[in-house]
Amino acid sequence: MSEYNEVGEIMNKKTIIIIGLALIAVVAVFSFIYVFHQSPSEQSKELEAVVVAIGNGQVQVRDQEHHTYTFLIDEVFAEVGDRVVIEYTGLLDEKVGVEKERILHYEKAPLMSDEDNIPTSWSDHGIFKDYYVMAYQKLKELSNDEKIDQVLLVRYPDEGGIDLLREHSFGGYVFFAKDFKDLIEKEVQDRMAALQDAARIPILTAADEEGGTVVRVSSNPNLAKEKFKSSQELYQQGGFDLIRQDTINKSAVLKNLGINLNLAPVVDVSTSPDDYMYNRSLGKDSATTATYAQTVIAASKNTGVSYTLKHFPGYGNNQDTHTGTSIDDRSYEDIKNNDLPPFKSGIDVGAEAVLVSHNIVNNIDQDHPASLSPAIHRLLTDDLKFTGITMTDDIAMDAVSDIENVAAQALLAGNDLLITTDYESSIQEIKNALQNGTLTQDALDYKVFKILAWKYYKGLLFDPK
Repeated sequence: MSEYNEVGEIMNKKTIIIIGLALIAVVAVFSFIYVFHQSPSEQSKELEAVVVAIGNGQVQVRDQEHHTYTFLIDEVFAEVGDRVVIEYTGLLDEKVGVEKERILHYEKAPLMSDEDNIPTSWSDHGIFKDYYVMAYQKLKELSNDEKIDQVLLVRYPDEGGIDLLREHSFGGYVFFAKDFKDLIEKEVQDRMAALQDAARIPILTAADEEGGTVVRVSSNPNLAKEKFKSSQELYQQGGFDLIRQDTINKSAVLKNLGINLNLAPVVDVSTSPDDYMYNRSLGKDSATTATYAQTVIAASKNTGVSYTLKHFPGYGNNQDTHTGTSIDDRSYEDIKNNDLPPFKSGIDVGAEAVLVSHNIVNNIDQDHPASLSPAIHRLLTDDLKFTGITMTDDIAMDAVSDIENVAAQALLAGNDLLITTDYESSIQEIKNALQNGTLTQDALDYKVFKILAWKYYKGLLFDPK
């Protein structure tokens, strides 16, 4: 009898185990059916991306495939350039404008670890400091040829621009009015997208869209409703409020076309109609021009388009450097008190780039054009505390084009980025300078490091966590 009871207990235990396993299997089957029969729009997914714009309760991000999405997010705690992870339900479509998907979770992605220490002299706590770790890691992946290419902002060629990018990792392209002539919006967008797809490292796409007489993009009526007005016109019609709105509107047009760098504003102080730069300037005194610089730079932030203060250290009443040498004989005190305040004002609110002129400023450096002058660059970095990207005006301009090894000299002077039409000569000059020791590898690496940090800051570069 006891043996029978023992057998019965064993059988009952087996039955319970079998029933339990069966229930687990049923639950698993139904869970499997539930999960895999959900429509894709009902499944939770993650998007890792970089924030490229914030405003009006919207966050625009770009993923590693360069797809751009805009989300409505109630509490925005990220900044432009931050890497974020967004958990959502729904199907993303970058063509719809604002995504209608439900956001389940939203957080900053953890920073990448610093496996190798960044050189102490590079850690300047500058405007792009949050991206130095990623920039340093990216720098170590580049060949020397790629590094040389990165410091060049090349004038867009008449043909073969995409193929050229497959061969060279240029820092970017500069586009002129002829490059947009008669094109429609879609054609420009497709061109810019094709260039970014061809680039091993995302490129800067730059244009001079100052307004008034210099309108590379809006000179084409297919791309803008009307030409953007000059700063003088805007100021006369609506003061700084209109200038602020114009900057936002201009940025929206440029960004929509795929242009991410505007070589403007002109913050040269010029009050005489006889000055070469007068029509391109605000035409007001130093203090008013300083407020103009501050207004434009502040309004440009978070638009997806970077702006460039020019032409350092101030053009004043000097002649056109496109066609020859221009000598500035003003006193250092006059330049310091009159011309520098607009640059300082723009820098203080986050200017990312400053363009240096080719004028020879006798009372600072009578032997070199400003673009090739170490003293001028020390004035910008040491006195004005600028930590962003310093770039030359085009080194193909007559004022400097005949100077031997102009590209190497421009880097040695303190520029990070060279605007150039003759990229082949620029590349060879930089290679020669490296080989003969005139330019050190460390100096070149630092400039590329800064450019890469800028590209991370802008959301152009993306690295998965």
